[in-house]
Amino acid sequence: MVIGQAPGPREPALQKPFAHTAGKTLFHWFEEFCGIDEGVVRSKIYFAAVCRCFPGKTFAGGDRVPAPDEIQNCSSWLDDEIKILQPSLVVPVGRLAIAQFIECTKLEVVIGRKFRVERTNRIFDVIPLPHPSGASPWPKIPPGKQLLEKAMRKIARHPAVYALGN
Repeated sequence: MVIGQAPGPREPALQKPFAHTAGKTLFHWFEEFCGIDEGVVRSKIYFAAVCRCFPGKTFAGGDRVPAPDEIQNCSSWLDDEIKILQPSLVVPVGRLAIAQFIECTKLEVVIGRKFRVERTNRIFDVIPLPHPSGASPWPKIPPGKQLLEKAMRKIARHPAVYALGN
């Protein structure tokens, strides 16, 4: 399971998650480090979001981060998906998604690590990723670049993903 923050403004029209710039980067990571292309990722990995609706734009023009009440209102969807799908691996993408599973005060502390998490009476692994947005340089510069590579290697070796590339 890959979990993002919320749909962007283009996702509803394109009818798929991570459909624009961030998606191109995310799928490049999967191809480079896991050896699986976008088609395989989309057909074999379930995509979810912390919030179900595009939260809108900020006054500055960027995508608005969902508010705590919006996150709470949508949390039952994510809980139900975890109950139904029973994933062995969850990959939260970006700080807001990561924070739904583990404490995330700094990306440097969580990216590149694997965590064992319990949610909705299910136990599964969590390997967090930084957000692939072009707005953030974090995954492109030290230590983010190295930690991203370490996280993607862990994802590639995880039994839930390893079988997809072989």
